[in-house]
Amino acid sequence: MPETGNAASPPLRVAFAGTPEFAAVALEAIVAAGHHVPLVLTQPDRPAGRGMKLSASAVKRCALAHGLAVDQPEGLKSEAQRAMLAASQPDVLVVAAYGLLLPPEALALPRLGCLNIHASLLPRWRGAAPIHRAVEAGDRETGVTIMQMDIGLDTGPMLLRRALPIDVNDTTGTLHDKLARLGAEAIVAALAGLAAGTLRPTAQVEADATYARKISRAEATLDWRRPASALARAVRAFDPFPGAVGHVRDTTLKLWSPHTIHGHGEPGVVLRADEEGVVVACGEDALLIGELQRPGSRRMTAAEFLRGFALAAGERFALPGT
Repeated sequence: MPETGNAASPPLRVAFAGTPEFAAVALEAIVAAGHHVPLVLTQPDRPAGRGMKLSASAVKRCALAHGLAVDQPEGLKSEAQRAMLAASQPDVLVVAAYGLLLPPEALALPRLGCLNIHASLLPRWRGAAPIHRAVEAGDRETGVTIMQMDIGLDTGPMLLRRALPIDVNDTTGTLHDKLARLGAEAIVAALAGLAAGTLRPTAQVEADATYARKISRAEATLDWRRPASALARAVRAFDPFPGAVGHVRDTTLKLWSPHTIHGHGEPGVVLRADEEGVVVACGEDALLIGELQRPGSRRMTAAEFLRGFALAAGERFALPGT
């Protein structure tokens, strides 16, 4: 898709809807680009941390730092919940990881429609967890798509796409940060193109669509009967959340920093454990785990971990369902 936009395009009235850090990076870029942001929508404050105190979202903190008006409705289904958005009279609403569905009435409010920053190259990986699923699947590239929102789930016409290679050691965490920066650059370019009238929508090819279902904690438990290469991708995909886990000596360990190596043994059996890592036999090859974490403890290198939790060759990680 060709690059669009004009640095001399007039500023727009850009309402913004988002919640986590990924979205906050985009909001910062929109403000820095000189657009007027009459309203920021974000999810209500939620309990967080050990004290479970109410905590503002990354987007709310960013908005308040810039003196922007903030609204935190529980939803946008009623006219009352949409009142502040309607009153802000935006030219366009930019949505990034907001976490709430926008009904048709909300989509129809901005005169130029609603743009979504989606962290994949649509139509691949529509849905809630596109970064996790791209890493888990072993995709060689991903990217950001700026799309015109419709009532479907990430089904609207694409206005701009930017690709990014996935490094062999990328985790969801490292890729998230790269895509957040790319998304911020892309939305600024898209808004310039929208203001200049140069954006050309491209329909998604339904036959190429895949769905990135939400991550569950249950799927983070490793099945050692799978190939080591697949488990390595899963460990990177679940880093930092929810964290891949294995069970040994009735203890649940979080496992990080994986590498596939040659090795053979019964799936789940520890082949060796030393300062380089804990090596566990898989259905094909073996997985070297470079960092481990016990409940209530911090993430440690294998050398640190083994000083307090000595694992020996021949010990076995439990297989799910057995």
